[in-house]
Amino acid sequence: MNAEEGYAAGVAQGESRHSEAPKLSPVEHQKAISNYLRGTLAAELADPNSDHFNELNKGLLKFHGSYQQEDRDARKNRDKTGVGKVYMFMIRLKLPGGKLTAEQYLVMDDICGRYANGTLRITTRQSFQLHGVLKGNLKATMQAINEALLTTLGACGDITRNVICCPAPLPDAARTMMREHCQLVAQALTPQAGRRAYHEIWLNGQPLPHPELDEEPLYGKTYLPRKFKIGFALPHDNCTDLLAQCVGFLVMTDNGQPTGRPIGYNLYCGGGQGQTNSRPDTAPLLAQAIGFIEPDEVIPAAQAIARLYRDHGNRADRKRARLKYVVHDWGVDRFREVFYREYFPFPYRPPIDQPITGLDLHHGWHGMGGDRWFLGLSVENGRIKDEGSLRLRSGIRAIVSRFRCDVRLTPQQDILLCGFHTADRPAVENLLAEYGIPKPDTLSQVQRWSMACPAIPTCGLAITESERALPAIIDQLEVVLKELGLQEEPISVRMTGCPNGCARPYQSDIGLVGRSGNRYTIYVGGDRYGRRLNRELADLVPVDQIVPKLTPLLRRYQIERQAGESFGDFCTRVGIDSLRSTIPAS
Repeated sequence: MNAEEGYAAGVAQGESRHSEAPKLSPVEHQKAISNYLRGTLAAELADPNSDHFNELNKGLLKFHGSYQQEDRDARKNRDKTGVGKVYMFMIRLKLPGGKLTAEQYLVMDDICGRYANGTLRITTRQSFQLHGVLKGNLKATMQAINEALLTTLGACGDITRNVICCPAPLPDAARTMMREHCQLVAQALTPQAGRRAYHEIWLNGQPLPHPELDEEPLYGKTYLPRKFKIGFALPHDNCTDLLAQCVGFLVMTDNGQPTGRPIGYNLYCGGGQGQTNSRPDTAPLLAQAIGFIEPDEVIPAAQAIARLYRDHGNRADRKRARLKYVVHDWGVDRFREVFYREYFPFPYRPPIDQPITGLDLHHGWHGMGGDRWFLGLSVENGRIKDEGSLRLRSGIRAIVSRFRCDVRLTPQQDILLCGFHTADRPAVENLLAEYGIPKPDTLSQVQRWSMACPAIPTCGLAITESERALPAIIDQLEVVLKELGLQEEPISVRMTGCPNGCARPYQSDIGLVGRSGNRYTIYVGGDRYGRRLNRELADLVPVDQIVPKLTPLLRRYQIERQAGESFGDFCTRVGIDSLRSTIPAS
């Protein structure tokens, strides 16, 4: 049984389990009584005798852009004399398109040193996370972020998350249109009453006047059933992994070329990565093409899909509450019919036949037009920090301080420094060398194409290590690939500490997903351009056996590949059963 058949069978089992009208999940009740995301957050925030929030406020805190977490390293080392949990908080920015000014970047660099653990973490949704913030510093951190004209509202929770788009500041008309729509959609889907609550709790400290204005015309009192992710991309540059989004807008041009005149978007719906191991009715799924929309229909389309999801998403079972299950359970035809008939008052136009053909990491120097350049740097697993001879945080701070360059964060966890003059380039490269920051073309392909989620010690959902484990695995793969003469092959490797898939491991050439203890599920056969899901190769593989399991496949790829065939394409052509016969038994 393949993944699609297993998912279909799981859906049938789920329907038989829930034949009666389901009850709302406890989270839905918590949202309903929260007074538009206020709860008693303000009172608990002001309590100096507590280092954490109660369960209700812990859930509401997510909408404000923060997760309450436990230091899991401290948990492992906790003595048996009754020492309590060590609480800390992650704060995530809402940063549409990953765009910051030089001044905003320097503020974030300062904040991470003053209030967090001294690092900035680039997310796979083009934003920053701060880790290790203590409860007593939460309000000061939020205020410092907002003073820089940044926000955290809606970065987490059952709401529209950070809207992402290709960050490369190239001057073509298609990217210009896409960047504008990314910002406009983010603004249009910002919660209204939630914004008032956010200002009261974190900024003003007092209730705002006119409580009768507390309403959410788009979301309602209980907001959305689960997270809602929107992304923009181009056919030749799918750096946002559009098919992993709940809603995707793929730019179309009049001649099908990157330099053509943009005429609108192919609209996609129903992507998502997460699954639950014990639930065969859950699965990673790719977004499906719904139709073609014109530029002035983008905001109405985004709002219409949010309303459809608000009304029809599963509010009883959070494991099946994402929009992808509405699309895939209904089928594309029914979803399209309901969308156009009840929510979107524009004519249906079939999607243009233009597939995704590429993905650009935007590493190295690129012209922006005129005498302007941007520099893309590879950031291992998105963690900007100083460690040993690699003083990445200090080096980026020095470059941004000196040249006042704007910053763009990428969905591949990298960073673009933008706006240099040609004459600046030698000095920039000297600073890279001074701080031990490697140029991307000196790194291996497999490292440049790798990503990991934070996992342990900060994420409460992680089953295994991820960010701290992947560098050693990449080191081992580099040795094997060089021995096989494959070091120039761009093989994508993504790792997560649990099946929720925050680093999008189910689309990569090789996906490593935390399963139990120090064991992982290995997936192969995805596509580095984000067009195909991979397949399970082996389950419960100890971390020290991951590369030995993969080595026979890589050797076979080196011998049997066709001209120009990627590793993921090879795995798909050969088939998972044949690949399984290649690997050593457990």
